[in-house]
Amino acid sequence: QVQLVESGGGLVQAGGSLRLSCAVSGIIFSGHVMGWYRQPPGKQRELVAFITSGGNTNFADSVKGRFTISRDNAKNTVYLQMNSLKPEDTAVYYCNAGRLGRAYWGQGTQVTVSS
Repeated sequence: QVQLVESGGGLVQAGGSLRLSCAVSGIIFSGHVMGWYRQPPGKQRELVAFITSGGNTNFADSVKGRFTISRDNAKNTVYLQMNSLKPEDTAVYYCNAGRLGRAYWGQGTQVTVSS
């Protein structure tokens, strides 16, 4: 019933940009904190950014100034705009919805940044 579907990943050269999208269904979207996580090859999953229903945001230090998270509650969609991409941004990016201690996850989308 609950579905989080990421899209927008792909291959890009260093310095380029990508915008990831996560379409959500099966939950009350506006009641959830939405986040983006990533898992580089051979490493553990890490938080990239999150946004509350009121629009408050937080970013990992590694992406501050380069990435932007936003949400459209009318479309039940959260976005991650990624600019000035670096090879170390290469990872599988996952969408997350959290509320009252329960979390839902998308299947992930691959982002590869070539040097």
